[in-house]
Amino acid sequence: MKVLHVSGAKSWGGNEQQLLNLVEELDKYGIQQFLFCYENTPLQEKALDFPIKIKSIPESKPYSTAYTKALSQLVREEKIGLIHLHTSDSVTGFMVTDMFYSLKTPTVFAKKGISSSVSALSKIKYNYRNIDRIICVSNYVKRNFSPHIKKKNLHKLVTVHDGVKVEKIPAAQVYSIREKLDLREGTFLIGNIANHTKAKDLPTLILMMDHLVNNLSIKDVHLVQIGDFSGLTNELRQLIEKHQLRDHITMLGFTENASSFLPQFDVFVISSSREGGPTSLIEALYKKTPVISTRVGIVEDAIIDGENGFSTAVGKPAELAEKIKLFIEDPALAQKFKELSYTTFINNFTAEVLGKQTLKIYEDVIKNFK
Repeated sequence: MKVLHVSGAKSWGGNEQQLLNLVEELDKYGIQQFLFCYENTPLQEKALDFPIKIKSIPESKPYSTAYTKALSQLVREEKIGLIHLHTSDSVTGFMVTDMFYSLKTPTVFAKKGISSSVSALSKIKYNYRNIDRIICVSNYVKRNFSPHIKKKNLHKLVTVHDGVKVEKIPAAQVYSIREKLDLREGTFLIGNIANHTKAKDLPTLILMMDHLVNNLSIKDVHLVQIGDFSGLTNELRQLIEKHQLRDHITMLGFTENASSFLPQFDVFVISSSREGGPTSLIEALYKKTPVISTRVGIVEDAIIDGENGFSTAVGKPAELAEKIKLFIEDPALAQKFKELSYTTFINNFTAEVLGKQTLKIYEDVIKNFK
């Protein structure tokens, strides 16, 4: 089987890591894989170390002649057996290419996130007749995406969770956060890994700390926030200053191999308002780090509130703070959550499971292709 992965990603994130995790797993089954992407992107650079042939083109509109001609040529010359679309713009590129060149190739689309709105044009492409399956990263995504899919196409929606690779040798930690920040021994360390985007709702994270420190008077706590800075970062800094939390919050910015720091956290907190994954939650389960998260993405599939972690409503900083207080008051709770979460990870969220389930979908789509 020859599979072509198509991605328009111009930056690096969890979705791109998942694509390469999938590539590595599918290679175990003898799948010959190709990647169609833009030149000079992090995805192109990192893919060089994976078992996949890369066809990159200069950045262009997915409906441009340069894009559609290059995509159709690759499909025909390499006799591609299945196309896997990984980004929204790749769906556009595929649809336009297929309309002009009639690719006649089984095709699936990976729906990873939750859009704040879906345009009329987007509804047309997501319902395009020659997309054979839509793989949703969580039941949450599937449920939220369903209203935009025509009734006759709902059978195309399936759920396959992201997966994290089980490492034989754990990644080395770059440094000790406690030592780097000169934190007092015994300080309760809260972690968050999220780029500074609106969907991650980091103001809620800061307001959580405000409630914890200034309302509940729990002072011996520190939040470490890891993720790419953006145009929103200055607003976050101002919010930290407004609530006098400078001594309780550190934003480290982008940090290579951020997941290696998870075992150092006493608790990992996710404050997102919109989320498909996040992959960081799966990594926390794997690293046996207790989790508190808003109810987004795969949270409802991975966390049973009060049994192997805590979940709260979106946009409720006080609720997040109260859950942290429970961990501080009852250290045994963390140990219980760690073991149960790891079992959940092994059974449902490994890269191996991702590969097996995705391959099964490929085989089913090819078998039923008309």
